[in-house]
Amino acid sequence: MKTEVKSTCCYCGVGCGVLIETEGERIVGVRGDPEHPANRGRLCTKGATLNLTANPSYRLHYPERRAQRGESTVRTTWDQALDEAAERFAATIRQHGPDSVAFYISGQLMTEDYYVFNKLAKGLIGTNNVDTNSRLCMSSAVAGYKQTLGVDAPPCSYEDILQAKVIFIAGANPAVAHPIVFRYVEDARAANPDLKIIVADPRRSESAEIADLHLPIKPGTDIALFNGMLHVLIRDGLVDDDYVARHTTGFDALAEIVRRYTPEAVAEVCGIPAQDIVQAARWFGQSGAALSMYCQGLNQSVHGTHNNAGIIHLHLATGLIGKPGAGPFSLTGQPNAMGGREVGGLSNLLSAHRDLANPQHRAEVAALWGVPSVPDKPGKSAIDMFAALKSGEIKAVWIACTNPAQSLPNQAAVREALQTAEYVVLQEAYANTDTAAYADLLLPASGWGEKHGTVTNSERRITHVNSAVPAPGEARHDWDIVVDFARRLGRLLGTDGERLFPYADAESIFNEHRESTRGRDLDITGLSYAWLDAAGPQQWPCPQGAISGKGRLYEDGVFPTADGKARFVPVKHLATAETPDAEYPISLLSGRMRDHWHGMSRTGTVPRLFNLEDEPVLAMHPCDMRHRGLSSGDLVRVTNARGASIVRVEERPGLKKGRAWMPMHWGSQFMNTPGVNAVACDATDPYSKQPELKHAAVQIEKVDLPYALAVVRRCAHQAEALTLLQSARSALADYRYATVGLYGRQSPLVVLRAAAAEAVDDAAIDALDRLFGIDGSAGAIVYADAKKRIAKKAVAEDGRLRAVRLCGETQAVSWLRQAMAEDELDASLIRFALAPLGKPPVGVAPRNIICKCADVTDVQIRQELAGGADMPKLQEKLRCGTFCGSCVPEIRRMVAEHAPTEAAAA
Repeated sequence: MKTEVKSTCCYCGVGCGVLIETEGERIVGVRGDPEHPANRGRLCTKGATLNLTANPSYRLHYPERRAQRGESTVRTTWDQALDEAAERFAATIRQHGPDSVAFYISGQLMTEDYYVFNKLAKGLIGTNNVDTNSRLCMSSAVAGYKQTLGVDAPPCSYEDILQAKVIFIAGANPAVAHPIVFRYVEDARAANPDLKIIVADPRRSESAEIADLHLPIKPGTDIALFNGMLHVLIRDGLVDDDYVARHTTGFDALAEIVRRYTPEAVAEVCGIPAQDIVQAARWFGQSGAALSMYCQGLNQSVHGTHNNAGIIHLHLATGLIGKPGAGPFSLTGQPNAMGGREVGGLSNLLSAHRDLANPQHRAEVAALWGVPSVPDKPGKSAIDMFAALKSGEIKAVWIACTNPAQSLPNQAAVREALQTAEYVVLQEAYANTDTAAYADLLLPASGWGEKHGTVTNSERRITHVNSAVPAPGEARHDWDIVVDFARRLGRLLGTDGERLFPYADAESIFNEHRESTRGRDLDITGLSYAWLDAAGPQQWPCPQGAISGKGRLYEDGVFPTADGKARFVPVKHLATAETPDAEYPISLLSGRMRDHWHGMSRTGTVPRLFNLEDEPVLAMHPCDMRHRGLSSGDLVRVTNARGASIVRVEERPGLKKGRAWMPMHWGSQFMNTPGVNAVACDATDPYSKQPELKHAAVQIEKVDLPYALAVVRRCAHQAEALTLLQSARSALADYRYATVGLYGRQSPLVVLRAAAAEAVDDAAIDALDRLFGIDGSAGAIVYADAKKRIAKKAVAEDGRLRAVRLCGETQAVSWLRQAMAEDELDASLIRFALAPLGKPPVGVAPRNIICKCADVTDVQIRQELAGGADMPKLQEKLRCGTFCGSCVPEIRRMVAEHAPTEAAAA
């Protein structure tokens, strides 16, 4: 019997509601929850395929341990695992003190999980060394809100997008990173054709495609832009002087600074026309309802806090805050980064937005927890934590639900830190993450569809998440693992862990967290699991007695500061952590792909999510490529003092000369380097301690690896593909360049690409064949040219092409992937798989699935465009872009590219 359970998507901070369809103890489907106020039934491609990630292939099923680093893990029991962890942590604490241990946790956790981790470190052990991967994405937004508005509280709601008259997107690409938020933007444009959209981004992103004004500023010049816009607002009389006088402080000091930020001066700094700065400021100031949305482009900077302050200043100066359609709206990166911030899950915070540095706040939390005190020594933030692990200051680390061996910058240093650490515990749902290789103890945790508790999205909306199915094997909920460990550790340290951690379920943890918020800015004493289930997700604050949560903050102009006034901060433009120079002349920007999430431990198990991009690619400006003698498809070495990575390069639109772009998702699970984070900058903002992950100065040089290899292997089903993918990763280290990934839809494929300086020998080719299970001769067609060092092999079963191995010439991969995935090669055409120069048979052309929901390819779209179709006709006939909408920017791009061709032909 099939049933549906309400839950949320576990990807970005939009916080979409989902209905999980189950049959017995299996997840068999997923759809958007039409009653959830965040998405009203919509889902992006990632969320819409969540059910396909609910497979056991890479899951941790039982506790596992290593006797020594480098050895294989062996299964153990929960009692043995947690006793060992407690004994190791207790011994370390006794010998070296509480600050010799640390916890690195995740915005993927439930709020209840976060709460007990925080209490374990700060209440039981007595260390503030607990930080989260939210440090990498949202800590600058936290610090920016606190410096200006008083507390970490995004004041807006998604409904404000529909009421805005100007939308200013800065350092964000919601079309890709927050697709359902972008659907709100598209809805707003459709409802109000006069809506002005401004996008500030060094790259012409997918979001910039619908902008009325794109500001392609130089990386790291955000403050100059915001100060320049404020200069124009002041000069043109667009400041709300009454609002500034009654509700803010510090304006005069900032106004004196921005006198020097004339449009002409800022144009020189930012590399954009002065008139565009004036236009942006005037649209903003004259709108009456301006909404700004921003994310990692502002946050991931050594000036991230002041970047945030700079954009908030525009709202305070014009009084466009606390009003419908207006306000500074930070888009949260992870599904529950907000919940982690609420319970003090950062090393400088305490529960309910209390500050660790405030003695009264520490005393309040100590009283709530029933402990003598909370330590006052600042804890280590993420970057400092792993530096201390490398130096030996921190001896033992507990990592939960995150993958620092891919996600942190300067990967060489991070991996050395993990290797140096005396003891590493990894609490994780997946056994194959890069970090798992460094763990002494692996503890299996529940995952999406199995977890329960609460999460908070970007608009402060709390949702009660229900378990749909049990966790596999002996996996346990994160909070349950922490509570069990805390009780054991407490006994060894002479602390009453049972009293500190009396929780029998997640709801009892929520109730304690709820009490910690009483009287605070995020008061949720009016909420309960039962009320959330009955009334639906609610925004905070929602104090006891309230009939619903509060959707918009600061409507009365009163802010949670000592004097009730918001603060202008004297921010100035300063150089980025790294400025391109003769040695490292290219600004490398990192970003997101439409169909993947973070390190791909979850999305990387779904073949169809690789159909748009199935290998790491570096995008460059054509002038930079010509200067280096590069063509699309060449291999390049991206390098700086921190590391290097070899990737394929392509000329792509949207970049200015001197800038390159690469997705942040690819890591050692799919290529033979840690990806873009091998070279990413680990310098941090002085206030938020967030690293400058978004930008690094690099050198890019052509790599001469003329001997290409590829294997494309079709599998019967997803589980077989994942098993083969895991095995195929063992071949990555054999080549200077190598990637492996998935592809396909009904017939999933595993695709390996590699390159070497010279032809590989027969033994290496035989090893590849064995690895992919094509080493026999049955059904095999072989083509060899010893003079040209070409060796190709195709294997067929029952007239269907099962696998192709290409050595020396691999051009056929571009069309073979699609043809094999769709079974387009009958027995008479299989020989084309081995054809010289990889030419496809007539009628078989390379194509990509653009709309995954409607299964529409680029070939189909171009055929309709050639017949005179426009965007509405495409959507009407093919249905592309009418479901989740994630493909709409790509379809618009194709429509725009077709228009000049059509005009030229006329």
